[in-house]
Amino acid sequence: MPASETPRDLASAKALTLTAYASFLPIGIVTVLLGPMLPTLSARWSLNYSQAGALFNAQYLASTLAVALSGVLVSRWGYRFAMKAGLLFVTAGLALLLSGSKTLGIICIAAYGGGLGLAVPAANLLVAEVNPRRRSATLNVLNFCWSAGAVACPFLVAAAVKQHQLPLLLGLVAGCMLLVLAGIAVMPSSIVEPTVVKDAGGRKARRIDWSHRALPALGALFFIYVGTENGFGGWVATYAKSLGKMTPTMSLMTPSVFYAALTLGRWLAPWLLRMMDEIRLVQAGLLVACMGTGGLVLSHGLRGVVASASLAGLGLSGVYPITISLLSREFGPAASKVGSVMFTLSNLGGGLFPWLVGVSSSEFGTLKAGLAVPLIGSAAMYVLYLRDWKPEAAEQSA
Repeated sequence: MPASETPRDLASAKALTLTAYASFLPIGIVTVLLGPMLPTLSARWSLNYSQAGALFNAQYLASTLAVALSGVLVSRWGYRFAMKAGLLFVTAGLALLLSGSKTLGIICIAAYGGGLGLAVPAANLLVAEVNPRRRSATLNVLNFCWSAGAVACPFLVAAAVKQHQLPLLLGLVAGCMLLVLAGIAVMPSSIVEPTVVKDAGGRKARRIDWSHRALPALGALFFIYVGTENGFGGWVATYAKSLGKMTPTMSLMTPSVFYAALTLGRWLAPWLLRMMDEIRLVQAGLLVACMGTGGLVLSHGLRGVVASASLAGLGLSGVYPITISLLSREFGPAASKVGSVMFTLSNLGGGLFPWLVGVSSSEFGTLKAGLAVPLIGSAAMYVLYLRDWKPEAAEQSA
């Protein structure tokens, strides 16, 4: 931390960072929940590929609206307020998801999607702001916590489906969310959040520099990345089941391979960033991701699915946290304002790409056609990362 910061600032930074880490474990479970649940929900509600893909739209369109609101909440009441509000919506959505009709279920998917839209950007930007010297490293740890939850999710869903206890699982995850919310609520007043950037007159800054050189590329990266990750992770279980060469339980667990590889990559990232530039790391990773997404299209059995999912997860692991780091680096204290736009774009992509996978699959009669969507996304991000980004300057990893 800068020399001007007091022990109280350091203690606040540590406490806020650990709070964000704790929240991201259950958030990781909920974010990817729809993917492993998709075969079950499709059977329960009699959905075809296109209709199943529209469930992702419900989650991510609601999340998009919430992301826009998140920036306002952070500006007025702080990062923790946005996180608490988001966790409350997620808890309610999970608790009621399977309690009624398909219509109620879709409303609940939208509710927990909206909650994620409030909490996720607030937590990411909070960690970036309180760790200015270690942004990439701490954001990778934060997203490692998310990945750990994402890895556990398919196993938990598969076990719950096998034992016919899916409502119980949703209730337990909702309870965990409520505990995290309570922990944030009782944090002492001595914990100080970063202040909102203000203009010369002392008013809250409201304008974004739309002419900033990095804005278009960052916007495209946020939009494409979340769409690509969701397009792959959200459909891999359904694809594995469609091959007809593995048990239903095994097919439901295949997303865990993808998210385990994401977790491993994010665990390794702080160490790798000591030895190489973050831009080079992302470029290499995206080439590996292209191999993995392309390999999945050509897979015909368990080995091919596992190998492809592993490559795709490892390749994509560093992209999102490093892109958030670039956002904070390029815009500084104003990143919370710009972040509202970026996270809105990410949620639009997160809802659009899985839907495109479903529509393309229905149009051509095979999921292999739809899975070309995340392959194109990986290639597009590689091209975007070839641009000349602003050098790291004072943001060296500790």
